[in-house]
Amino acid sequence: PRGARRRSPARGGGCPKVGAAGWAPGSPQVPERPGRERRPGSRAVPCAPSKWLPPLPVEATEKVFASLPQVERGVSKIIGGDPKGNNFLYTNGKCVILRNIDNPAVADIYTEHAHQVVVAKYAPSGFYVASGDVSGKLRIWDTTQKEHLLKYEYQPFAGKIKDIAWTEDSKRIAVVGEGREKFGAVFLWDSGSSVGEITGHNKVINSVDIKQSRPYRLATGSDDNCAAFFEGPPFKFKFTIGDHSRFVNCVRFSPDGNRFATASADGQIYIYDGKTGEKVCALGGSKAHDGGIYAISWSPDSTHLLSASGDKTSKIWDVNVNSVVSTFTMGSTVLDQQLGCLWQKDHLLSVSLSGYINYLDRNNPSKPLRVIKGHSKSIQCLTVHKNGGKSYIYSGSHDGHINYWDSETGENDSFAGKGHTNQVSRMTVDESGQLVSCSMDDTVRYTNLTLRDYSGQGVVKLDVQPKCVAVGPGGYTVVVCIGQIVLLKDQKKCFSIDEPGYEPEVVAVHPSGETVAVGGADGNVRLYSILGTTLKDEGKLLEAKGPVTDVAYSHDGAFLAVCDASKVVTVFSVADGYSVSGRAGRSPRSEWPPRPPPTLIGQAGARNHGASLLLKLNDVGPGDTPCRPGAGGLSRGEQVPETLGGVL
Repeated sequence: PRGARRRSPARGGGCPKVGAAGWAPGSPQVPERPGRERRPGSRAVPCAPSKWLPPLPVEATEKVFASLPQVERGVSKIIGGDPKGNNFLYTNGKCVILRNIDNPAVADIYTEHAHQVVVAKYAPSGFYVASGDVSGKLRIWDTTQKEHLLKYEYQPFAGKIKDIAWTEDSKRIAVVGEGREKFGAVFLWDSGSSVGEITGHNKVINSVDIKQSRPYRLATGSDDNCAAFFEGPPFKFKFTIGDHSRFVNCVRFSPDGNRFATASADGQIYIYDGKTGEKVCALGGSKAHDGGIYAISWSPDSTHLLSASGDKTSKIWDVNVNSVVSTFTMGSTVLDQQLGCLWQKDHLLSVSLSGYINYLDRNNPSKPLRVIKGHSKSIQCLTVHKNGGKSYIYSGSHDGHINYWDSETGENDSFAGKGHTNQVSRMTVDESGQLVSCSMDDTVRYTNLTLRDYSGQGVVKLDVQPKCVAVGPGGYTVVVCIGQIVLLKDQKKCFSIDEPGYEPEVVAVHPSGETVAVGGADGNVRLYSILGTTLKDEGKLLEAKGPVTDVAYSHDGAFLAVCDASKVVTVFSVADGYSVSGRAGRSPRSEWPPRPPPTLIGQAGARNHGASLLLKLNDVGPGDTPCRPGAGGLSRGEQVPETLGGVL
């Protein structure tokens, strides 16, 4: 009807998602016939005419290969547990990552925060998660639906939120952190109305927890070396606990509410009565750990405590008899410091400074049951390759770390030995099955994908920082550096073009190994020929619509695709002398903020109309213009409808 608000697919109206055969038949407001006729004088818009998209050959699936927790040396990392015992969660950047505790390869991600997220906690009901970021925003969102709809959003104070606690009825929330005028707040989850005051500290509050049974009690730990005890609701300050001599990093009540524990940078863990706050004992006597303690977690039966320390160990304590049951030594390097832990059902987890998540084995403390690896910094480049009959994804990150992922299961690991020491800029696989990568550490590395081991042999040191690398048959490698193009033959530098007269950015080698395409910041692609151990400029210039961000040849060498900063992809026909075969791009319009340009990350294989390109469309929005294959190459299609959310 005229004036009616269009309902989104998430709420059961509007256009459905595209399935295996185009539009899903039988969905709300969509007939099973290809399209809907428009009546004369009607303003109704056809919801799903068949000309929008052709039937897809296979069903599209989405998998999330989760990142590791974002960690910082000397700072506690909080892992949130699912009250139902199925999942655990943590934060990285602006995201909250939820993973299945039995199968961590099954993951989900929440991305609605505008600033870096510090902590996330499940509500005891299990239906909601509260997450807080560095700006002081607290978002409460749904866990039962894939869309993770926002329920409430609050700003308890202006500053970083460092910890969150719920009451057992999921109705009250306590939030603490680095506020300017106050360091904590406690309020009703559905209205934001205050149910007490968190006072008694004169520095940042690092941790908070609430007794999960009535009468409610609340405890906090702060950088002022003190813990504080509160009664409520409404929660009122009762007294300060000054037993620690350094920062109090973590405060946790036992599940039965009879006791609570405090852990500090002084290596001490103190146990207190959960109802009165009276001191019961100090675990381990004079010291529980040789280093600072960053996190503690109670066992479900409230009899044992798991602790994580900067002395590179985690320990299980029998609280009733005040003794160590097991000591887990995680390693000997700085990256083996333990910053977080979680005890959920039979699973004992700890987080290392490397970001790795360790599943501890109570029966064999010397070796974890499994170690979850991945990236904790942003991924800068990708490539794909089949090895041993399996398809793998290789990814390089901002910190120089390279990981390989089984594309089917999500299982992943890293190469053994010492690799790049700075951002990995680009990687590819050569004909001999070696991963060729270039990094901001001014090196090009050749890594054997069968041995999966870094070696000191396959390292080429360059004079200038490399930006992109491409390989060709015959052992050739072309590296684009800042103001320089370098040709390598059999892992040795044999030729270079210094000061080419433009700033080269990206490079691709034709599958025949005879031609090299170099994209520049001036918006042009230049062609070079490989003649033995030299590069010859062919004098041919291919024009893009802006500074070139990526180039790639199709598998059969028939086409060259060029991406540019104007968000346009231009396809050139090699057989026709690099004439323009097609062009795809955005509708001309002004927009703010500007979106990042697309990046070519691979190819989906050749078809009868040419080659299908796999693009990393960094941000495709409603109203953008996709392209459809046509008889004459690529032709413009219709605009993406708003209800599709920019799906191509």
